[in-house]
Amino acid sequence: MKNTIFSLNGRSALVTGGSRGLGKAMTNLFAQAGADVMISSRNEEELRATAQEIHDATEARIEYAVADLAHRDDVLRLAESATATLGKVDILVNNAGHNLPQPIDQIRDEDWDQMVELNLTSCMVLSRALVPGMKQRRWGRILHISSMMALASTAGRNAYSATKSALLGLAKASSLDLGPYNVTVNCIVPGPFLTDMPMSILSQEQQDAMAARTALGRWGRPDELAPPALLLVSEAGSYITGSVLVVDGGALARVF
Repeated sequence: MKNTIFSLNGRSALVTGGSRGLGKAMTNLFAQAGADVMISSRNEEELRATAQEIHDATEARIEYAVADLAHRDDVLRLAESATATLGKVDILVNNAGHNLPQPIDQIRDEDWDQMVELNLTSCMVLSRALVPGMKQRRWGRILHISSMMALASTAGRNAYSATKSALLGLAKASSLDLGPYNVTVNCIVPGPFLTDMPMSILSQEQQDAMAARTALGRWGRPDELAPPALLLVSEAGSYITGSVLVVDGGALARVF
């Protein structure tokens, strides 16, 4: 991708939740496009394996850092580590998140607080820490990975829907703060993708129903989310900011 507007040559990216699923797929494509990438998660073994796998396939520089983004100190350390290791962070992808189904009258304070900290606050803290460098260089890309649960929901997804909806507002406000510095901020709203999180909380009947709801009649593959992400973090997306890109196979197009 050396001579295309999708090239990331010379760019450095931080992808949270990058050791598997959507984060791994985005990291792999960013590496193919020429970026240096740091990935983070809580699992060092997974991070090491993913970094080695993507490096072997692309020859790109892939670094990793262990961090639990439900803890503010870890978030701050991650921002410092990424900047020190990569030299700069041009692209921030806030992908880490968690879904813990609980009806509204059964939400525990500690679970709510943890999900707000991980799904929402960590995105603000990383953005706040990395934006000064982007502004100084007058180039940057921030991409929040939200969810179709931000636009529609189902029973028991109160905390998840609330935090993922908040990312849409955060992106719109931040885009206005940062537009004058050539820094864009956007959200991707994934629909049903074959990743560990939905597979772990949905029954087979629910999985089949979700596939049937999409226009394409199937779940998405993680590698089908990576190209829209590349659009938004490359020069190809230079005039897209404050936007929400729905990548859901047509699930939200259906009323009945």
